[in-house]
Amino acid sequence: MADTKSSTPLIEVRDLYKVFGESPEKVMPKVREGLSKDEILAQTNHTVGLKAINLAIQPGEIFVIMGLSGSGKSTLIRHFNRLIDPTEGQILVEGVDVMRLSQKELEQFRRHKMSMVFQRFGLLPHRTVLENVSYGLTVQGVDKATRNQRARQWLDTVGLTGYEEQYPSQLSGGQQQRVGLARALCTNAEILLMDEAFSALDPLIRSEMQDQLIELQQQLNKTIIFITHDLDEALRIGDRIAILKDGNLVQVGKPVDILLNPADDYVEAFVKDVNRARALTVETVMKPPAHRLTATTIGGALKQMKRIPADYAYYVSDEGYQGVVCQKALEEAAKEDLAMPMEEFEITELDPISPDAPLESIIPESMGADFPLPVVNSEGDLEGELSRDHLAEVLSDLTEEEAQPEADAPTEQGGNGPQAKSA
Repeated sequence: MADTKSSTPLIEVRDLYKVFGESPEKVMPKVREGLSKDEILAQTNHTVGLKAINLAIQPGEIFVIMGLSGSGKSTLIRHFNRLIDPTEGQILVEGVDVMRLSQKELEQFRRHKMSMVFQRFGLLPHRTVLENVSYGLTVQGVDKATRNQRARQWLDTVGLTGYEEQYPSQLSGGQQQRVGLARALCTNAEILLMDEAFSALDPLIRSEMQDQLIELQQQLNKTIIFITHDLDEALRIGDRIAILKDGNLVQVGKPVDILLNPADDYVEAFVKDVNRARALTVETVMKPPAHRLTATTIGGALKQMKRIPADYAYYVSDEGYQGVVCQKALEEAAKEDLAMPMEEFEITELDPISPDAPLESIIPESMGADFPLPVVNSEGDLEGELSRDHLAEVLSDLTEEEAQPEADAPTEQGGNGPQAKSA
């Protein structure tokens, strides 16, 4: 995942407008006055594609742009590599204004900086799989031996070794899209543009491609701009999500922000049917670990235990989380030897849960546990806890909120308050 707080944006979109029609510049005053898309169309026969878009996209993040048909999402992504020129505004990539590139500079930019994965695969039907994957390198002027070697490596990465001499028509839809992904990656471009890349696939294949993209991203750390109309897909793969409506940017945020704090009724309508127990992760609702012991001896641990308001605590050593300790067991051990090292004490095992785990996956564990479940990251650090009561409270709030009739919609957003606090 990209660090969206500390890094300098790789891509910046500044005051971007796009108006389609014969004289878009003459229509811009009406756009700036705030007339709606429908009003401008009725008065001028021009269509507002994008209006005052401002975005900052960080290196290494999957940035999802979503909205319904006609929202402007595909129009926006085509501005990044200047398949469409804006009516007004700037797009900066590493500080360079793409709009100021000459034709030759733009060609080099498209060949080396950005690659695109299309909804309908965009493969060349009369070229083999190997030739399709290596096509971008052919355009770059790379010699045949080198480009074939690299193409084979990427085909292996996406699981298509052995298909090099096949033609697109001989492949399934999922296989064709894997070829398209390998082709985009083969040029070693820093930025991937993916316009509804998985929407033409069957649901099972689509899910597999999402998994593969997430897995690849962990290895490659590309900057990916991903267009979709599917919120479940956006929540699954996106580091951040931007939601468009009628060319306007309605909300930008992390998936949990979009889910728990929708900016308006439009976004709320998007999220209302999402299975939140599946979409929310432990990290979004866990609480800080209330009680922990760090002493190296029984006596020191008991002294720490008596300062806390509970009769249990998590034990954390230099190696990280170790388990849970009860006050009664410590007191019994202290009768024998206060100086006994904690490493000789029998600490109760309590399997930790990952902060990235979906809430849905840890419900059985939480319901059967005697203590709040410790949340431990991949380095072994104790990050939080999730109790059975707190999980039940969160899920109960979600269930009650989703069960309300539409007439109660104004109070629905209020129901997000406690969840937002717990996140």
